[in-house]
Amino acid sequence: MIKTTDLRIPYQYINDKSFIKNAVSKDLNIELSTINHIERLKQSLDARGRNIVYNLRLEVYINEEFVEREQFFSPKNVANSKEVGIIGAGPAGLFAALNALEQGLKPVIFERGKDVRERRRDLAKINKEHIVNDDSNYCFGEGGAGTYSDGKLYTRSKKRGNVKKVLEWLVHFGANKNILVEAHPHIGTNKLPQIIQAIREEIVNQGGEVHFNSKVTDFIVEDKVFKGFVINGIEERLFDATLLATGHSARDIFYLLDQHQIDIEAKPFALGVRIEHKQEVIDKIQYHGRKNDEFLPPASYSLVTQVDDTGVFSFCMCPGGIIAPCATTQNEVVTNGWSPSKRDNPHANSGIVVQINPEDLPNYKANDPFVCLDFQKEVEKACWIAAGETQKVPAQRLIDFIDNKKSFDFPSSSYMPGITSVNLNEVLPPFIAKKLRQGFLDFGKKMKNFLTNEAVLHAPESRTSSPVKIPRDKDTLEHISVKGLFPCAEGAGYAGGIVSAAVDGMRIIDLLAEEK
Repeated sequence: MIKTTDLRIPYQYINDKSFIKNAVSKDLNIELSTINHIERLKQSLDARGRNIVYNLRLEVYINEEFVEREQFFSPKNVANSKEVGIIGAGPAGLFAALNALEQGLKPVIFERGKDVRERRRDLAKINKEHIVNDDSNYCFGEGGAGTYSDGKLYTRSKKRGNVKKVLEWLVHFGANKNILVEAHPHIGTNKLPQIIQAIREEIVNQGGEVHFNSKVTDFIVEDKVFKGFVINGIEERLFDATLLATGHSARDIFYLLDQHQIDIEAKPFALGVRIEHKQEVIDKIQYHGRKNDEFLPPASYSLVTQVDDTGVFSFCMCPGGIIAPCATTQNEVVTNGWSPSKRDNPHANSGIVVQINPEDLPNYKANDPFVCLDFQKEVEKACWIAAGETQKVPAQRLIDFIDNKKSFDFPSSSYMPGITSVNLNEVLPPFIAKKLRQGFLDFGKKMKNFLTNEAVLHAPESRTSSPVKIPRDKDTLEHISVKGLFPCAEGAGYAGGIVSAAVDGMRIIDLLAEEK
């Protein structure tokens, strides 16, 4: 007999198999000797009360043999199959390609950047020499932005596709099985590159193609039909169906779409700063005074408030993490955050951002698809200038920002290129700065000791999502104004993270497979 049960146990016993077995015995009123195996299906930490507990969902094998479940991935060799063009080797492109292998379609991926190993050298140049390679950076390259910016796998998009399959495939390619169990699964930037490489090797071994240093420089469109594209200004590649999976920072793609009169539109996004605390400060707040507890993971937080009917909220919170330089061209500054798998760095960081609608902007014009993108670019360039035209970021202590005064010294920062003291109230657009100040005051009421001058703001956090949407039919997922083009994931405005992007790419392949 197999039974499923839910338990709440004190957090100290999360890894104590004997304690959990005894708790199951009491909960189900069965003898210990009848329990052959306990499989953990889900676990989540509940730290809302002073008595911190784990919520567990368990599958209990009672006088029943346990058989280890396989993580199924069943590719076909597709060397001679119908081709599907995929622009971008981020999670949407890679998981679309994996699904194509299962569905008997041949994926042909074109990635503007380099493979994960070669990409590391360009990241080192940003951090050490302040040199940004426009096509190989934290946003562009094999695996996309997610590869070197954390690998968070939490998504709310469970109704939009097979999230479980995405996680199982990640395990198949080397991720820890705990991502199938954790309520907020996370791989870690130090683990993701090997997984991404294994995915690419499988695509190639099964007859697919992956081309690096292959930038799309033009589209081939005839009579409202998307025929293909040009690579590096030289090579034409033609496909009956093309997935556009280029991510939220491929601005040149948005301009190309507009040049070819392919519909795009301005999309709401969010912009603000990235705040950094000592991790032990966040632990003490969230764990009711506890810190450095071996049984508790580094604490995270999620915050939201309304300021003048506008959302101000935390974004991409990274416990035990690092703030990274994520510019995609030389004359801009952009921040993001990531954590290694153990989340064992001494700092915690999070974006704190303000929701922006196109009509909120001073230069708003109806039907201008670039109004949000232009605003994003202006803020990033202003921060670059304020920080001395390097990849250093303008920074300010939290209380100093609220009090509108410049900071004259700083605690340590995880941002490797370095920080420069700037009054962010004079750099950020006034309506953004005003809402951030009030937002921080609100958060200080929700989290005691969150408001501290030992916390440092790094600006800007500006790549929260795409500022441009590429509209598509809700049923066919094909672009509304041209046939043969399938915009997907973050860059098109239809996803918000690794898993939801992967799911979106897979959905398009499912539809194409039905037509083959």
